[in-house]
Amino acid sequence: MGYTIFHDVPISVSPKVVYDAVCLPEQLIRWWPLKCTGVPNVGATYNFFFTPEYDWLGKVITADESKSFHIKMTKSDADWDPTSFGFDLLEKDTGTLLQFWHKDWPQCNAHFKRSSYCWALLLHGLKDYLEKGVLVPFDQRS
Repeated sequence: MGYTIFHDVPISVSPKVVYDAVCLPEQLIRWWPLKCTGVPNVGATYNFFFTPEYDWLGKVITADESKSFHIKMTKSDADWDPTSFGFDLLEKDTGTLLQFWHKDWPQCNAHFKRSSYCWALLLHGLKDYLEKGVLVPFDQRS
């Protein structure tokens, strides 16, 4: 049995705007990796480049516009390789509830705990980006 990170984030924009921000490389680089390539189609490969040591790949396993976007990691590190992460979007009167998960962690170790914390910070950055236009420079993202 693996471990899972969960975060729910209310964002005051439409599901389409959130969907684009979590799956389009030109949007992803505004809140997560330094560089990114990929297309939001099932089976496509995404490259998430953070540094030369953290140049990771993932495969799209779900791409349902304005509803869900999920990635299975294929080349990362020992803890991340068995994992998948996803963004499920629920339309609300006030915008969107982003339901984030990152599952199949092999251990509840320090890396798992740090990643949960980092995801919380990054998702807060995504919210600020979408609601307020705030961009956090890459070197200041956790």
